[in-house]
Amino acid sequence: MNRVRCLALLTFIALLCGCDRAVHNTNLVPETAIELPAPRTTGELSLEAAIHARRSIREYRDEPLSLIEVGQLLWAAQGITHPAGLRTAPSAGALYPLEIYLLAGNVTDLPAGIYYYRPQDHTLTLIQSGDHREALYQAALSQSAVRQAAAVLVITAIFERTTGKYGERGQQYVHIEVGCAAQNVYLQATALNLGTVFIGAFYDNQVKRLLFLSESRVPLGIMPFGKIATQ
Repeated sequence: MNRVRCLALLTFIALLCGCDRAVHNTNLVPETAIELPAPRTTGELSLEAAIHARRSIREYRDEPLSLIEVGQLLWAAQGITHPAGLRTAPSAGALYPLEIYLLAGNVTDLPAGIYYYRPQDHTLTLIQSGDHREALYQAALSQSAVRQAAAVLVITAIFERTTGKYGERGQQYVHIEVGCAAQNVYLQATALNLGTVFIGAFYDNQVKRLLFLSESRVPLGIMPFGKIATQ
């Protein structure tokens, strides 16, 4: 009997440890890593020019993005830039509470779906297949940029990673980090001649359900992007 109870307890603990991961397998999609093209660290547009040209762009052409462009934007948001695991955006205590999701709808060589970005190996993991931009559009108060975008980044955070060390003050640090990551995406989009806009108005619970987010993950920002419509 003691052995049975011990096995049951170990099983329960294993389920608790894996529950956060299990949320991403709700629809039984196999976890297959999709390797992204290696990010570039040089470009044609200077940093100063990108800062000067940066604007919020809400209208996009109905044209596909390349996997190179998508990978570069993901890297700009949270990519690894140092052997020690340091990233493109600063993080209090190097705790990195941000988690990036991608809703792909019109990306060359990437099937439509919801993906989770893994900075550690610069890959995408499929969470849910299919084009879910319309559902995100509805969750984001019907803002047309989400519907028109070829793809959308959703920035989420696990606050406990930061508040566990810094207490309540850590919540401010997480919000600061979101701003840093979002500006990186803005500047990278500008350098790629793409448009994007940071959206903070959305129904949290709808976004959480759409992305199969666990309770510990909180959506904080949506960034649609695509080819600029006015060009």
